[in-house]
Amino acid sequence: MWDWSRAFDALPLLLKGFGNTLIATVGGTLIAVVLGLVIAILLRVLPRWINWLLKLAVAFVRNTPLVVQLLFIYFLFAKHPVLAGIPSLTLGLIIIGVHYSTYMSESYRAGIDSVPKGQWEAISALSLPPARAFRSIVLPQALRATVPSLGNYAVAMFKDTPFLFAIGVVELVTSAQQYGGRHFAYTEAFTLAGLIFLAASYPTSLLIRRLEKSLARY
Repeated sequence: MWDWSRAFDALPLLLKGFGNTLIATVGGTLIAVVLGLVIAILLRVLPRWINWLLKLAVAFVRNTPLVVQLLFIYFLFAKHPVLAGIPSLTLGLIIIGVHYSTYMSESYRAGIDSVPKGQWEAISALSLPPARAFRSIVLPQALRATVPSLGNYAVAMFKDTPFLFAIGVVELVTSAQQYGGRHFAYTEAFTLAGLIFLAASYPTSLLIRRLEKSLARY
């Protein structure tokens, strides 16, 4: 049976866990956005044999479970005398960021491939340096088609942050579990956790959809 006093009592603890969830999401998204772009560009400019190795690494990261990557890297670092001091939250957001960068790199690749063939021919005709060509011509057009999917991956990352419990990060869902275990109030704790997730992710999804429609006009 629902107990409002338990719900109000659990809320501060859940919001504290939500803070860790936000840190992991924002930090992971920044890593994924930058690293995904770097991967997409490297896959176009590297020699074929290095390109093949990079594709293999990207496929490996993308096709292995995130929770397995978290546990493997966490216990690998735990045995290192220098790296063992890295906070679990920092390590977790790096791992989740690298994981999602492999997905975002595909979005960037599709955006780059969507640049009209005539633009590439113009770049060749003008003999523009690759860095300037990407910065001034290719990326502005590619990002227009890429931004909505990047936003969707950021929302997916937000919903995957509960996996961080595997390496000891007390995020929103873990906070709900801990409170429910201490006070036998799982209904209140997990209901509030679900509502907090919904309150954060649904408006973001609407914003991404609106952005997608706006970009489609240009």
